[in-house]
Amino acid sequence: MPKPQTKTIFILSASSDIGLNLMEMYLNSGASVIGTYRNKRSIQKFDNHPKAHLIEVDLHRTSDIAKIGRFMSKNQLEWDLFIASNGTMEPIGPFMQIKDQKWQESININALIPIRILKTIYPHRNRAITASACFFAGGGTNSPFDNYSAYCLSKILLIKMCELLDSEVKDLKTFILGPGYTKTKIHKETIDAGEKSGQNLEKTRQFFDTKGTSMQEIYDCIAWCIKQDKTVIGGRNFSIVHDQWKGNDSDLISELTNDKNQYKLRRYNNSI
Repeated sequence: MPKPQTKTIFILSASSDIGLNLMEMYLNSGASVIGTYRNKRSIQKFDNHPKAHLIEVDLHRTSDIAKIGRFMSKNQLEWDLFIASNGTMEPIGPFMQIKDQKWQESININALIPIRILKTIYPHRNRAITASACFFAGGGTNSPFDNYSAYCLSKILLIKMCELLDSEVKDLKTFILGPGYTKTKIHKETIDAGEKSGQNLEKTRQFFDTKGTSMQEIYDCIAWCIKQDKTVIGGRNFSIVHDQWKGNDSDLISELTNDKNQYKLRRYNNSI
């Protein structure tokens, strides 16, 4: 595994499947990790790791956001890379039939809270470099994602927020990655929802028979992103599976350098 290009990584929801795997990979490569968790059991093996700084955070409690800032100050921690690996697809079902409170809470958990946490820890970034912030996109970016309205809207919000942050915050590279199907617990939510999942139920069942995107591919794509200039990577939504970032990436880098609209949220066939 290559050495990380960053020294300290902040992983929101390090106890999630993606977060847990990334934390282990970064620690094994010699980096330090600041990780939030809700489920202590899944990260117990890192309790005594000298480079793991763990803090319990319940994303359902907005009061926990300020706790993160105090934790950073108390331990004199700085971060080079922020990764938001939290997420839930629930509530799943037709918009007109799901409960408003759960729908709103999902958008809060998936999008608004991670953005607020990034804002909270921004003063604790490593100012000697241009820090990076990585989010994850999901279904519905290029088409409707029926019965997953809260999840879909959250991801669209994050895509646009990455562009806004890239424009407003000159010393931060912000990008969002679409991982494709990755074998994580989040897909159990679709299975549990049954017919409420609509057409995605059968797609998810078929996915379990495929390889899917590996954690190594996610790790490698993040590494590729953070080594790029802000003009190349900033504010863009990348597909880990479909974009040509592996191997000979010179054509992609040239395209991105010359097209400020590529991989961003735009009105299709716009003439302006």
